[in-house]
Amino acid sequence: MAANKTILLAAGGTGGHLFPAQALASELGRRGWTVDLATDERADHYGQDFPARQMYILSAATITGRSPMALIRTAFRLTRGMFQAMSALRKSRPAAVVGFGGYPTLPPLMAARLMGIPTILHEANSVMGRANRFLAKRVAAIATSFPDVKYLEAAPSKVVMTGNPVRDAVVTAASKPYAYSSTDDLNVLVFGGSQGARVFSEVVPAAFQILDEPRRGQIRLVQQCRPEDMARVQAIYDDIGLTCELAPFFSDLADRIADSDLVICRSGASTVSELAVIGRPSMLIPLPHAIDQDQKMNAAILAEAEGAVVIAQDDFTPDRLARDLATFMDHPERLVAMAAKAKTIGRADAVTRLADLAISVATGAPAITHQGEAA
Repeated sequence: MAANKTILLAAGGTGGHLFPAQALASELGRRGWTVDLATDERADHYGQDFPARQMYILSAATITGRSPMALIRTAFRLTRGMFQAMSALRKSRPAAVVGFGGYPTLPPLMAARLMGIPTILHEANSVMGRANRFLAKRVAAIATSFPDVKYLEAAPSKVVMTGNPVRDAVVTAASKPYAYSSTDDLNVLVFGGSQGARVFSEVVPAAFQILDEPRRGQIRLVQQCRPEDMARVQAIYDDIGLTCELAPFFSDLADRIADSDLVICRSGASTVSELAVIGRPSMLIPLPHAIDQDQKMNAAILAEAEGAVVIAQDDFTPDRLARDLATFMDHPERLVAMAAKAKTIGRADAVTRLADLAISVATGAPAITHQGEAA
């Protein structure tokens, strides 16, 4: 058994990394474990409610350029983060370290390896991120959200398919049934990730301007907008008389998803997982310029289950969106079917599986194979 029932979680400071880490932290806490968190300075929105005994803010950097100076700056920040991580690990004394991706996971997981502390990776996306690829051969186990993950061929014996953990608020929201008919108002939710997406502030208002007035009168819109876009978007909706609520960030996003009849959003791993667990139909517009096209592949999984419509950003035009909205409103049974099919691939038990894995590694219990059975 582990002498110290503490597990340190390491995650980049965005929702896509911190949300599954938060879910695991809550589950470990219910099982009597103490959780510490290592992250970066971006964790302003999400870190405040994170159930950790101690939060360590570490220096980290993304490799964004190939120039000698850029590489030197990155190496310096990562080295600094490594020393900070070693100090944090000495204070935390964890039985294991679990990394959730992003470059801020590199220093604590590398430091843990040097200090002989067992480590686990969780890969949320269907394409393994660059930081996780670097760490894959250096950890005891790799948990994945999907059965097939690109770039994971190098370490198949370490893989356990747990699913992507969702926060307690998502599991609670999933109990709300989906019901939409042609006599109901259509509750539309639009969001673009933790920082918002400018394309939604450009396309969505223009689509509602095109939509005929009777249908527009049946829309109830909740939309995330960047602060710099807020006044312009609000003015358009005021002009056409659309009922809306705009904000740069929603802290209660799980409830917002559950209250919606149609979600229009990006397709980050946490978003796709939450849509599936709650069971809501969606129009997914993957981030177009991602190096590994992970959002495109995430979206494809929900689309293959017929729980979402995927639209490339170049094809996401006001005309296209207005047509699709009209079709959904005229044929509500399509949204009902999409909601049910999305829910068939939801993994509300993912956090239980990941907690089982983390504790088995921390305590030295029998390893788990990629089929999820004890070895």
